[in-house]
Amino acid sequence: MSRKEFEFDHEIVTETEKKLKKPPLYKVLLHNDDYTTKEFVVQILQYVFHKEHTEAVQIMLHVHKKGIGVAGVYPYELAETKVALVESLARQHEYPLKCTMEEA
Repeated sequence: MSRKEFEFDHEIVTETEKKLKKPPLYKVLLHNDDYTTKEFVVQILQYVFHKEHTEAVQIMLHVHKKGIGVAGVYPYELAETKVALVESLARQHEYPLKCTMEEA
């Protein structure tokens, strides 16, 4: 029987480590207005952003005094969902509360 000989290419295999880039985060902002009640803003911060009552009151007071405040920082899709939910709840309760997002 004849023996088969195999030739192998001797190549060096290098593994490159791919570093995944973290997705950019977005600040969800609440804007002050003259009609939305402070109580409603606190409820929004607790319900939508899962803030404790004390923190929600602090954020609401910041928004009231400065005109704008950060409700939270999230990846794009989550921030977009929270903005839509806040504005939907505000409209259902007939408040003009404005909620926007910007890159952090």
